[in-house]
Amino acid sequence: MSTETQTSRRPAGRGFGPGRGLGRGGEKPKNIKKALSDLLKYVKPWYGGIFVAAIAACGGAYLTIIGPDRLSEITNKIISGLQASFIPKGYPGHGDIDLDKIMSIGMLLIAFYAGSAILSYSQGFIMATVTQRASKKLRQDISTKINKLPLRYFDGHPYGDTLSRVTNDVDAISQALNQSVGSLVSALTLFFGSIIMMFKTNIQMSLTAIATTAIGFGLMMLIMSKSQKFFNAQQSGLGEVNGFVEEIYSGHNMVKVSNADKEKQDEFDAINERLYNSVWKSQFLSGLMMPIMQFIGNFGYAAVCLVGAVLAIDGKIEFGVIVAFMIYIRLFTQPLTQIAQAVTSLQSAGAASERIFAFLAEDELADETGKATTLPNPKGAVEFQNVHFGYNEDRVIINDFSAKAEPGQKIAIVGPTGAGKSTMVNLLMRFYDTTSGQIIIDGTPIKEITREAVHDQFSMVLQDTWLFEGTVKENLIYNQANISDQQVVDAAKAVGIDHFINTLPSGYDSMLKDADELSVGERQLLTIARALLKDAPMLILDEATSSVDTRTEELIQKAMDKLMEGRTSFVIAHRLSTIKNADLILVMKDGDIIESGDHKALLAQDGFYADLYNSQFERVA
Repeated sequence: MSTETQTSRRPAGRGFGPGRGLGRGGEKPKNIKKALSDLLKYVKPWYGGIFVAAIAACGGAYLTIIGPDRLSEITNKIISGLQASFIPKGYPGHGDIDLDKIMSIGMLLIAFYAGSAILSYSQGFIMATVTQRASKKLRQDISTKINKLPLRYFDGHPYGDTLSRVTNDVDAISQALNQSVGSLVSALTLFFGSIIMMFKTNIQMSLTAIATTAIGFGLMMLIMSKSQKFFNAQQSGLGEVNGFVEEIYSGHNMVKVSNADKEKQDEFDAINERLYNSVWKSQFLSGLMMPIMQFIGNFGYAAVCLVGAVLAIDGKIEFGVIVAFMIYIRLFTQPLTQIAQAVTSLQSAGAASERIFAFLAEDELADETGKATTLPNPKGAVEFQNVHFGYNEDRVIINDFSAKAEPGQKIAIVGPTGAGKSTMVNLLMRFYDTTSGQIIIDGTPIKEITREAVHDQFSMVLQDTWLFEGTVKENLIYNQANISDQQVVDAAKAVGIDHFINTLPSGYDSMLKDADELSVGERQLLTIARALLKDAPMLILDEATSSVDTRTEELIQKAMDKLMEGRTSFVIAHRLSTIKNADLILVMKDGDIIESGDHKALLAQDGFYADLYNSQFERVA
């Protein structure tokens, strides 16, 4: 993912499209099992590492399980030795504690526990490696996916929600993989291993231990079933908050000038309250699992001691069995707590997985393998032939649009808001494809060449300037190869920004970190210089002077006139005074061209264009 930042948070090109709408949060997951199944398929390349980690977890748990049996043997050796030492010498049964045997068993126990620790560490190291590699690939896939999505997707989804999938949701999956897989394997091994060892040692005490923990297990399952919906709401709520914050912070000045602080604060408080409630409930319910299982563990411990004491008094078991079961009951209840924690983590990961894999499953731009990647000898001739287009079936924007632009001409597109002006640029740039009809550049329909090839034919200067964190020179060259320092300086001089750049601390090597350090006009001139450096045969100007004062507009207009020299230019403008010298003015209304011609001819017609122009002139007067 790029680390570049926008000087204007509203994305370049916003305004091109059907309107964005924030949209409150993602949909609630419909099928957690499928989401986790998709995650398992995704981590298939790391099955080998996961298998080795699982074996290490099993091995470490096994060495832990067999320890109590050896402790029982030590206990019995010590007790029998003590009993023998109280028998007077010369009487049958007299003896001492067998320290050599106890030492031998003790060393074996040390080896077991040391081996268990090493295997547990190995499992943790392997899973941490697998987790980070899977998370890295997941972020790479999301980044790649973003570049393959059509503009239609971003027109219908808030950026904050998409950002949340890259950050919060990937982190949730990363934590689940790292903490849950090894814990689950180890816990299940301890759980079933403890059951086997307990029944092997004593059936009555085993039944006592299992009966006391069955209650806790039932409560855990009940809590899991109730908490899942709150984990789903938590992940959706995080995306909702991110989307709201991104939108409001990007329009912070407008919020302030509109005195909408309280309204937006109240709206944020409502979103934040919903997130708080879902997080609180999910964490409260999941937090119940630990104390419940601790209580059940202590209860089982007491029950085992009581039953063991009765059996020992009756001579049915040795004292060492009680010692072993005191440890087994801990080993038996501990996995239930670990399983509860792992399941809690997997619940969060399930919600995150569905959001991520739903995003990765979104329809992509059509495969363009086999299409031409370049236009031979581009000159800039453009023709629209009977173009029809709608963002959806119920919303037709362009109706039978036809027009022709000769190389080097300046084409102005004017009309009221919603007439389809920016939509025409969207189609020309192949951000969207026409519903019917075609657009032809230099005799080649644009659908027959790749989108990248189409984009190479255009430079764009938009109302919303976009600069990233980097030097002035890096911003001017942006993604262009073989650009010399002199070319950069010549472009800056051509648009009249060279003097300003030289007043910066390091000139062209000055870092641009904060959008507020440059005025709107200065940022606009930099983007014009960038477009000049690209030296494309065609140019798109979309309301490039609408946000500046009259004097700055004159400077920008001069820079744009320099930029338009020898290029086929498409100019979208509300200020009709800026397009008087256009070779062709297309007047649009409700998706159709209702008038066309140059400025004088359109005024002479005394039609819709004349009304627009005269109304602006009267307002200025």
